[in-house]
Amino acid sequence: MNERAQANAGGTDLAAFWMPFTNNRQFKSAPRLLASAKGMYYTSHDGRRILDGTAGLWCVNAGHCRDEIVAAVQAQAAEMDFAPTFQMGHPKAFEAATKIARHTPEDLKHIFFVNSGSEAVDTALKIALAYHRSRGEGQRTRFIGRERGYHGVGFGGISVGGIAPNRKAFSGGLLPAVDHLPHTLNIKEAAFSKGQPKWGAHLADELERLVTLHDASTIAAVIVEPVASSTGVLIPPEGYLQRLRQICDRHGILLIFDEVITGWGRLGAPFAAQYFGVTPDLLTMAKGTNNAAAPMGAVAASTRVHDSIINGAPAGIELFHGYTYSGHPIAAAAACATIDLYEREGLFERAARMAPVFENAIHKLRDARHVIDVRNLGLVGGVELAPRDGAPGTRAYDVFVRCYEKGVLTRYTGDILAFSPPLIVEEEQIEQIFKTVGEVLKETE
Repeated sequence: MNERAQANAGGTDLAAFWMPFTNNRQFKSAPRLLASAKGMYYTSHDGRRILDGTAGLWCVNAGHCRDEIVAAVQAQAAEMDFAPTFQMGHPKAFEAATKIARHTPEDLKHIFFVNSGSEAVDTALKIALAYHRSRGEGQRTRFIGRERGYHGVGFGGISVGGIAPNRKAFSGGLLPAVDHLPHTLNIKEAAFSKGQPKWGAHLADELERLVTLHDASTIAAVIVEPVASSTGVLIPPEGYLQRLRQICDRHGILLIFDEVITGWGRLGAPFAAQYFGVTPDLLTMAKGTNNAAAPMGAVAASTRVHDSIINGAPAGIELFHGYTYSGHPIAAAAACATIDLYEREGLFERAARMAPVFENAIHKLRDARHVIDVRNLGLVGGVELAPRDGAPGTRAYDVFVRCYEKGVLTRYTGDILAFSPPLIVEEEQIEQIFKTVGEVLKETE
């Protein structure tokens, strides 16, 4: 790293950290470092306040450094730093699972802890295979994902995922028995939709074609994000998720909702499953589960799936799967404090009340320079920009950098700007986010 870059980083040596999902050469030539956080704001290493328009990375739903969560983490670290959950246990893991199960839909009350969304997805895929094997249908090994889907970066997740750059470098290691549904975005038919598009429910019927192609008896599960977020906020058309549920039921296929982003109030309900009125068989979560205070994820399984595996196994371990840090005491303590905070402050209901304010503000960018689509649901939104000829992604990146320089943190993916502020966001902060984006778009070539 050159001396100028190190000076820009306040003297921090940037060389050793190989950064994830980052243009390392670009970043380390002009670093952006966040030094502290509180509530709705980060503070940069050079002392500027940065309004967080993305809840960190879709995850700090209750706002940064909440006193109750900080205290819970500190107390747990002092009391017991680690305990195994293989053939052992500790009270906080059971308490956290119970609190989570208060909010999961219908009978999805069996919680398997992991450490990230990626691990949650791979765990859900394994549980799906184990379920069918427990019922004597071990030939059901195929998974159906969706184009432009993001399910983390494990080999299972990138196999069922549909984002090409995540797949191509590792194509030799992908799961073999995987197919994909088409994604649901169609700007020509449904540009500038407020909430769910009216067009596109029929896209779910592609699952029937895949069932005919592969035969239902070979398909274990379909996995989708209710709202495909990391790929640029793709809102499901009205009736789409309901059709997927019906088709899966018709053919004995499990339905998995990846709610790593939509979980914990993002749409104004505990989970998107409740918002849409569609209950999957397995549901993955992470991020907002404990406000990202420590790495944690989980899979919520239905009673039918759980009991089939547990009761159908011979004596001994029923599911040969787990992680050293599954249900880690510090992560579990943070989850308990976070869920208590969600409940006490009514943050899910608050998100539902703020959603119309968010919708109105983001759609003011409809006529802004370079904008070709705006889409939103709950407290998540995407603004798609026309790409530069021969340089896709560069325009959105430039807007991201300029917004940061003006004190607003956004997220970009391709030529799409994504927004997902903490659920504690105020009306004037929503206005500030999109006013800043509009000003930057005027300045951007």
